[in-house]
Amino acid sequence: MVDVTPKDPTYRRAVARGRVYMEPETTALVARGAITKGDVLAVARVAGIQAAKRTSDLLPLCHSVMIGSVIVNFDIQDNFIEVECSVDTVDRTGVEMEALTACSIAALTIYDMCKSADRSMVIGELTLWEKTGGRSGAYRRSSETASGDRSGSM
Repeated sequence: MVDVTPKDPTYRRAVARGRVYMEPETTALVARGAITKGDVLAVARVAGIQAAKRTSDLLPLCHSVMIGSVIVNFDIQDNFIEVECSVDTVDRTGVEMEALTACSIAALTIYDMCKSADRSMVIGELTLWEKTGGRSGAYRRSSETASGDRSGSM
């Protein structure tokens, strides 16, 4: 583990996004609240919040941080649901992993709750969109990178 004890606590924030691709009929069921397991987005929101708080239990070298805020939002489109998770803290290390974990668990929860209606779902595009605070400064994903153009980066 990296030693963060000499660092001063500062405000830090991270935003992650991911998508659950599904049939348009499935997104319509979610939007209408007609999935048999219940309110998909409400359960996925709670799952994402829980996941952010438990990230250091899941990732072996991830520091435990004091979570100040977790916000999980959804955008239902025709053939996917976008998940966006924002995590804030005042601590010695960032919350990128907490935001990514929250986003992935919220997406997995959507999959779990909708699988009886659509077994063809795909979870993808789990991405850090922005981070602020810390020694490395701010990061914001560019529109070129967001569109999937990663030429020259691998």
